[in-house]
Amino acid sequence: MKYLGAHVSTAGGVQNAPLNAHKIGAKAFALFTKNQRQWNAKPLTTEQIDGFLSAMEEFDYLPQQTLPHDSYLINLGHPEEEPRIKSLNAFIDELERCQQLGLDRLNFHPGSHLKKISEEVCLDHIAESLNHALDQTRGVSAIIENTAGQGSNLGYRFEHLAHIIDKVEDKSRIGVCIDTCHAFAAGYDLRTEAAYQQTMSAFDEIVGFNYLKGMHINDCKSEFESRVDRHHSIGQGNIGLEAFRLLMNDTRIDEIPMVLETINSDIWDQEINQLYGFIGER
Repeated sequence: MKYLGAHVSTAGGVQNAPLNAHKIGAKAFALFTKNQRQWNAKPLTTEQIDGFLSAMEEFDYLPQQTLPHDSYLINLGHPEEEPRIKSLNAFIDELERCQQLGLDRLNFHPGSHLKKISEEVCLDHIAESLNHALDQTRGVSAIIENTAGQGSNLGYRFEHLAHIIDKVEDKSRIGVCIDTCHAFAAGYDLRTEAAYQQTMSAFDEIVGFNYLKGMHINDCKSEFESRVDRHHSIGQGNIGLEAFRLLMNDTRIDEIPMVLETINSDIWDQEINQLYGFIGER
């Protein structure tokens, strides 16, 4: 079963996210549990939590169909201790918010070295931060998102993801989210069946499909291997439709949230229908 949806609005409160997903025919959705561009947020209220749980039941969404995303401000690999601890505390808060909402995973960007430390040291900081965060929380897995490698962001190589996973002590609470735009911009080709299979084989060999717990389904405005993160609507960017046809027919990607972050929310329902229409086409 393919769980396909989009990153929906939580305007008015997190309890509105399942309804917004339902309105576009989504079988999965992503959301922010707080303002993604602010460090601090008011605690979730009992009304918001109960409303979210009730809406999840009403619209028939399970935790494994939901991919919450943490704040963009968090950098678990920050080269300086004080900002890294600030990020760690914010990340713990995000994990706790997910737990309150009955969700089982939290998607995050791994971190940036800011050109002040080596990639390896930064990756070690990320893993150390994760070990502390997971030790302080329960029931929610940390899902590392691959990046385009823009600026000093890490996670643009599958080896980066594997390095972090290797150093995380609780392997049952770590996973990966593949963003198709990021992968393409980082140099992982998906445009033909041969390229797609090569990329996915590399992922399986280096990371392992057992760790794949979510996907972001985006075409890419930027060029292949440009290391520039620019999303586009499905079939309108440089990846093209064949990659998404292959994705929708890849049984290794069943039973996880596959979330659109494409640039025009007005056509998300059309993109969802288009993608589901690819199933069975080879």
